[in-house]
Formats: sequence, structure tokens, C-alpha cells
Amino acid sequence: MAPTVFLSMMPPKGIKSVILPQVFLYTYMTTFNSINGNRSYTCKPLERSLLMAEAIAASTFLGVVPHFIQIKYGLTNPWIKRLLPVVFLVQASGINVYMSRNIESIKGIAVMDKEGNVLGHSTIAGTKAVRETAVSRTVLFGTSALIPEIFTYFFKRTQFFLKNPGSLWILKLSCTFLTMGLMVPVSFSVFPQIGQIQCRSHEEKIQPSTEETEIFYHRGV
Repeated sequence: MAPTVFLSMMPPKGIKSVILPQVFLYTYMTTFNSINGNRSYTCKPLERSLLMAEAIAASTFLGVVPHFIQIKYGLTNPWIKRLLPVVFLVQASGINVYMSRNIESIKGIAVMDKEGNVLGHSTIAGTKAVRETAVSRTVLFGTSALIPEIFTYFFKRTQFFLKNPGSLWILKLSCTFLTMGLMVPVSFSVFPQIGQIQCRSHEEKIQPSTEETEIFYHRGV
């Protein structure tokens, strides 16, 4: 995923250089989110495929917006040029999770007691699982995109860069790999894989199924 994030943050040089990296990034992201979501509900292949296609299209559109803004208006402020794509990447990564896993909020996911016995399917738990995953994705991609931009901004002011201008992209790519490598376990652990909700917060059809005060669900990755 790191090379696609690196390419998606490159300065725009044409239509293909803007669209293709975004398509690759959000296709991979959508596939990953769909495969690693909660699968305790039933879903037809066509329904899932349409959901994934919509997520890819919407995320890609949002991802190319800052690059088209740069091409059309020729932004000169270095911080705006660097931070604008990061802001849109953060929003697109969160929206991608919501769209690719939205069916969990509609159909609900399995909830269990502390011994693992399934009590039913809860849309409240599904919504909470998707929301938590979306937050973890924004942390992952926001940090992985922001840190390399900050490093390269200051690196361009050093004497080493003036003598070796080609080293900028090597540094940025290496920084992207390192940051993402460190942030993947951090983002995955922001919320526990086994989440818990107070039983009284669940649907009325689930509350009579157990006398425990808390019930549990798998959040997905």
C-alpha cells in the first residue's frame, strides 16, 4: 500500500498521473476493507460487488479533487499544496470504509456473550464497528501522508538537497514506507478487535437474550 500512497501524493503532471494512482490506491483499499470486515451476515456477491464499485468511484473522485484544484488554480503556497491532498486523503479513506462496509450497519453483525455464544445480529454494533474502523484508517493514512510531506519540506532547504536534488523522492518514498510500517500496527490497535457494548444500548430483541451487562462483537480489521 505504501507505493500507492506515495504515488497518490505526487505533484500532478497530467490526467493519467492524477487518476491512475488514485484508482490503484482506492481499489486496493476497498478490497482490503471488504475482505477484512465482519462477515457474520449474509450478502449476495452482486450486492457486495456493486457496493465495492461505488466505494472505489466515490473515493477516487474525492482523491483527485485536490490535484485538479492545483492544476486549475496553480496553487503557490507550499503548505497548501502539501496539506490539501493529505486532507482529502484522510476524508476519502474514512468514507471508503463507510461505503465498502456500510452493509454491516444495515444488516447488523453478530453479537455474543462473554463465552462466545451468538445472541443475535445488531445494527448498533455494526455501526460502531464501521465507525471505529474508519477512525483507525484516517489515523493510518493521514499520518502516513503527512509525515513524509513535512520531512521533504524541510529537506528541500538543506545543502544536501541542493547538491543532490534527485535524493528528494528517495527520501520521501523511504519515509512513506517507514511511517506506514510503523503506523499499521498502531492504527489496528487504536480500537480492540473484540469490541463491547452495554446490553441496554442494544436493540430490544437482543436484550432479553442474556442477563449480562455487556455483550461483544468482532470489529474486523
